[in-house]
Order: sequence, then structure tokens, then C-alpha cells
Amino acid sequence: MKQRLVVFLGVMIAVGCCPCGAAQTNRVSASESQSDIWVTAKLESEGLSPEPLREMEKGIRSGDFKKIGSVAIARHGKLVYEAYFDGDAGTLRDTRSATKSITDVLVGIAIGEKKLSGVDARVLALLPEHARKLQNPDPRKDRITVEDFLTMSSALECDDWNDASRGNEERMYLVEDWAQFILDLPIRGRMRVGEQDEPPPYGRYFSYCMGGAFTLSEILQKATGVRADRYAQEKLFGPLGIADAQWVYSPMNIPQTGGGLRLTSRDLLKIGQLYLDGGNWQGHRIVDEAWVKASTQPHARIDGETEYGYLWWLKAFKSGGKSYQAFFMSGNGGNKIAVFPGLDMAVVITSTNYGTRGMHEQTEKLLTDYILAAVGQ
Repeated sequence: MKQRLVVFLGVMIAVGCCPCGAAQTNRVSASESQSDIWVTAKLESEGLSPEPLREMEKGIRSGDFKKIGSVAIARHGKLVYEAYFDGDAGTLRDTRSATKSITDVLVGIAIGEKKLSGVDARVLALLPEHARKLQNPDPRKDRITVEDFLTMSSALECDDWNDASRGNEERMYLVEDWAQFILDLPIRGRMRVGEQDEPPPYGRYFSYCMGGAFTLSEILQKATGVRADRYAQEKLFGPLGIADAQWVYSPMNIPQTGGGLRLTSRDLLKIGQLYLDGGNWQGHRIVDEAWVKASTQPHARIDGETEYGYLWWLKAFKSGGKSYQAFFMSGNGGNKIAVFPGLDMAVVITSTNYGTRGMHEQTEKLLTDYILAAVGQ
């Protein structure tokens, strides 16, 4: 991994002193690192008030908010704010399942290159080596598509939110062949009251399944002929100027496209900005605009407030009596990379508050009570 040049600016920097409005130290200047190619601007010039962000920093430093690592904001395509409360600008952040949204980008690139036929491609047809030794065979498994894994709605009995589920990710980690584990699962059953079975919104039943997102790693390799991590570096990270990326690998040395990828906060922000700009990065087309649109529209409903696209979460956040529609990457600990198209703004919040009650609510409070509150003040 390449070393990154970190410039220590002192323990406390006033908001007005940093070109991007940051209020913390240990940040890398955009001119001093090839992978940091952000244009920077002051908060006020892009319509953001510093005061709510100062209050946010006080709350984080005082311990009102637990284990927040960093906050970064881009507005109108410019880096306007970054603060580091654990580590610095060069620290690789483990945002856990936020990785899944990056997997969506890779699938979209592969489809755009016509290396993968489309979201209707059948999983078992793409992975015949797994199909040949399948347990719990069922004709419905033959109909499982790439889109089923992108939308967390396959027919397989896999639910990471249910400890009793046979496909729970903790059971997957105990075996060597993760994709085979997932594809061997029985078909999911559903109990209901009465004989009438009302169709779900968008025609899909959501069931959060890490293993399905991981299986996309093998699908990407089969379709492109390149291992998923190398495909990402060539087609996504390289064009974005991302030099440092640390993957997690399965026991069979397959990149874990379901979680655990480490990137810096600035580089995570680039992923959000890429989709905010419809698949373009600083004038360079990386992924088709039609794919970005398809990925960030609802394909399954999670609850009354939240829907799901292609490995992206969809929700409106309320602040100051207004509602702001967002699509976002999300990971254990409360990690969020949120995109607000109506505000032309992308936000990164990283946290190591793993496995704790209220971890996502804490991050959402930072978004609604401070970051969105800074808009238009």
C-alpha cells in the first residue's frame, strides 16, 4: 500500500482558516496527493453555514456522539468540509456493508461494457461449477438473477437480520466456499394469515443477505475474466484517483464484495459524488447514467420509511421542517455515504460504533440536526 503524505496543521484549526471549512487537523492538501484531486471551497461560498457544523464538532468531541471517525461534505462538486476525530485524512475507513454499493457500480460497469448481459442474467448459468454440486435443488433456484442479489430479494432462505436464518452471514463465515454456501440454501418460506397473498411493493420481498452480495464477486470475475478487486482498480478506483484500497478476502481468496472494503473518507466521498453526477467524475464517464438512475430508484420496500435500490438505500431525511430525499451507502457502526440530489450535496460519516444499539440513529441525527441544518442558513 502506498504511503500517503499527511500534513499536520495543528490540533485545532478554526473553520475559516481551512480552504474547505474543515475544523480538524491531519488533512491532506489536494495539491499534495495524486489521489486527492478534489476542488476545495469554503462553506459559505457553497451555501452552508459553519455554525451548525461547529456545534456538531463540539458534540462529537464531548462524547455526545460515540466513535465518530470523520465527516466530509461535498457541495456543488467541491470539497467544502472535512473533520477527523479518529485518525486523519489518510486513514482507511472500514465502513463494513457500505462496500455493497461499490459492488453495484462494478456490476453497472460490467453491463455497460457488455461483459455481463444484464440484471436478468441467471446466477446458476453464470456459475455452473456451483450449480453442478448444488444442495437443496429446486427449479426456482434456476430463475435467480443478478437483480435478485442486487435488490436483496432472492428466493433463498438468507436473512442476516434473523439469527435463526440458515443463510445468516455468521454461518457463512464458518465455511470455506461462501458462494456455494449461499446457493445451497433452501428456498425461503413465508407464513401468512389467510389464503390471500398480497403482492409486495415492486414485486419483491426484501431480505437482507450479505452472501448474495458476495456471490456477485464470483459473477463479476466470471463475466469479466478479472478478479473483482482488480476490475475495481482498473475501471473505478483508477479513474477516480483512488490509490489506497484494502479488501477483505474469503478463505478461497475471493474479494468480499459484500463488506469490509477500506477506503479513505475523501475517496468514499468520490463514490457518492460519482453517482450524484450521474456516473461522471470530473468530465470522465465511468458508469452509464441509465445504470445510476436504475440503481437509485426503488426496487424493494424495507419499511414505511426506507426503500432499496440496487445495493443502495433510499430514504427522505427531515430537517427544519423540510424533507430531503437521499440515496446512500450504509454499513455497520452507523457508517453513511449519503447523496442528496436536490441539494447537489454528498456527505460521508464514518464510525466504528459497530454492533451497538442506536448506531444508525446517531448518524442520522448528525445528518438531520447539523449537516442538513447548515444548508441555506
